[in-house]
Amino acid sequence: MARRFALVSTVLSALACLVALSDASSAQEANGPVKLAVLDDMSGPYAENSGQGNVLAVRMAIQDFGGSLLGKPIEMTSADLQNKADIGMNIARKWFDVEGVDAIIGMGSSAAALAVQKLAAEKTKITLATTPATAELTGKACSPTGVHWVYDTYALGKGAATAVVAQGGKSWYFITADYAFGQALEASAASFVKALGGTVLGAVRHPLNTSDFSSFLLQAQSSHAKIVGLANAGNDTITALKQGAEFGIQQNGQKIVGLLMQVTEIHSLGLKASKDLQFVEAFYWDQNDETREFSKRFWKEYGQPPTQVQAGTYSAAMHYLKSVKAAGTKDAKAVMAKMKELPINDFMTKDGSIRDDGRVIRNMYLLATKDPSESKGEWDLMKVVTTIPGKDAFKPLTESECPLVQRKE
Repeated sequence: MARRFALVSTVLSALACLVALSDASSAQEANGPVKLAVLDDMSGPYAENSGQGNVLAVRMAIQDFGGSLLGKPIEMTSADLQNKADIGMNIARKWFDVEGVDAIIGMGSSAAALAVQKLAAEKTKITLATTPATAELTGKACSPTGVHWVYDTYALGKGAATAVVAQGGKSWYFITADYAFGQALEASAASFVKALGGTVLGAVRHPLNTSDFSSFLLQAQSSHAKIVGLANAGNDTITALKQGAEFGIQQNGQKIVGLLMQVTEIHSLGLKASKDLQFVEAFYWDQNDETREFSKRFWKEYGQPPTQVQAGTYSAAMHYLKSVKAAGTKDAKAVMAKMKELPINDFMTKDGSIRDDGRVIRNMYLLATKDPSESKGEWDLMKVVTTIPGKDAFKPLTESECPLVQRKE
């Protein structure tokens, strides 16, 4: 009996030690420095649009904020998720459980972002999705600690389809990246094409980072659709557009439309190859004095102007830091409440806000490539055609599938 009591006592003591260590670890984390982490594509097809440019953007935000918060220096780390959900999850789990990361910014491909956002919600940690596009991040997969910052597949598909159909492009065929982002972007654009009286004649899916689009382009040609919609991004979009020109798509009466274009893609293609392209973005470096001032600073260190993703990453990091200061704590729930309470005002966004579903509401812009004769420099590539008010750009809350949204009967 004495041995049994001794054994029970030993077990209870061990458990007490574990609880004490856990409490000490939690206290240390709560009182530790604010730590931001950039999780993104650093070496793959989206690296130029995000990658090290996102790391620079967060570093600039930390410097501009003053470098310290809650009495301690602000820390930052980064990693390459290689656009793979399992790798992203493993990195994020280590960051949360071992390294005390408070918020993850960027988040790479849509599939990886959906996985990491779910993990962060379980850990009560904040995620700021600036790179991925799937609208599911604020739909069925929405999170109480997740924010979708820059664009999404709903806004991109709606803006592009509306502009192109209005110009007579009523029959579409899609060449789509075969993962969450591409499928969501195709579905969004297709739904608006049909709603506007157009037709979708078919679609073909391609693997991420495809080097040969010949078979996909041949299928698009044989469809005889007026519009070939590219539901992909980064290097895939560039390759498809270049090879489409080689196939004579435009000369044969079809038009290729990139549903997600950024300044880096236009620069790579050149204005001659990207003639008459229109697309939706959240930011362009040469919009006004404020965008030019930020871009000049970024450009000086990075060697080229920021993309909408890189500008959005700075914006997200700065708003997060302001919200931690306003909350007086880095507790995720308190910080998220402040993030949704405070308006977003910076060079990129004016009077923006974060909805209950985590969607940042801001103006979006329909952009068009410039004619080569209009360009005054290497990166003078685009112009704003029209402003799309935030309330019109993104999916209405009344149509949201986010379980966090409280609907009024």
